[in-house]
Amino acid sequence: MPRIFAVESSCDESSIALLEDEKLIFNLVLSQTDLHSKYGGVVPEIASRRHLEVIPILLNEAVEGYGLDLDRIDAIAVTKGPGLIGALLVGITFAKSLAYVLKKPLIGVNHLIGHIYSLFLTHRDLSPPIVVLLVSGGHTELILMKDHGNFEVLGRTLDDAAGEAFDKVARILNLGYPGGPQIDRISKFGNPKAYRFPRALMDGKNLDFSFSGLKTSVKYFVQKNEHFKVEDVAASFQEAVVDVLIQKSIWACEISGVMKIGVAGGVSANSRLRKRMSELERDGFKVFFPSKDLCIDNAGMIARAALEKYKKGEFEELSLNAIPYLSID
Repeated sequence: MPRIFAVESSCDESSIALLEDEKLIFNLVLSQTDLHSKYGGVVPEIASRRHLEVIPILLNEAVEGYGLDLDRIDAIAVTKGPGLIGALLVGITFAKSLAYVLKKPLIGVNHLIGHIYSLFLTHRDLSPPIVVLLVSGGHTELILMKDHGNFEVLGRTLDDAAGEAFDKVARILNLGYPGGPQIDRISKFGNPKAYRFPRALMDGKNLDFSFSGLKTSVKYFVQKNEHFKVEDVAASFQEAVVDVLIQKSIWACEISGVMKIGVAGGVSANSRLRKRMSELERDGFKVFFPSKDLCIDNAGMIARAALEKYKKGEFEELSLNAIPYLSID
């Protein structure tokens, strides 16, 4: 099997990985959370500069710590989009330089498809078709993966992504950044039924999402009420998000006739979502999550997605450029 070296730099995680025989030899990730936390979100210019600093350091660590032999690499993969344009360009420029010097084929990978393949890294016997709920800071989509390389978007967010809503509500509740882990943590001490927040687009098996109204509802609630338990608000908000994600996943399965659900992306690490989604197995569904270290942006998932393109000989020219608004369809 080919040895694929991959680079991921679409947002605020710098990562490189090596895949061999569908197994990760290493998957090095350096998060920038501490850098951006004081700003309450990712600052694109800071993210780009940090990628520029640390990706060569990660490569050196791979060479010295894992014995990476660049001459034995069969292909170099890199995230081409979607993401922050500056951050993407750092990774792409680095990968293109390696491909040129080493005379290796270059593979451009859609970051969203990379998240889907985090499922295949964790569950090596997983096979299509599968309904994928992709939930992250920038994206919330329901995707029917009919086969490798064959994807159909069944529904997507019309405004805020689920992860974005988590971050914004965490900011409203003064919980800090990143908001997802903070709300997940504090919700364990709250009552998810304390307050009833809206669940949007829940009529007629609509597979699109909308979380902007939910976020605004929480904002107005906090502004109008002096006395409330933060943990109850957090838990009630989280429950509203999870209710929508689960119900629409069920509808997607009913419409497509596929009883397998894969949940991927940063929000797939949420403990409440994992618990309630796993309960669907009592009703005959098969539910798959990536391991928690593969929920965040990482080069391992990019390498695994690139493997399928390598098999088909789908390579890029060195003129490859970043596509910040790249979609699956």
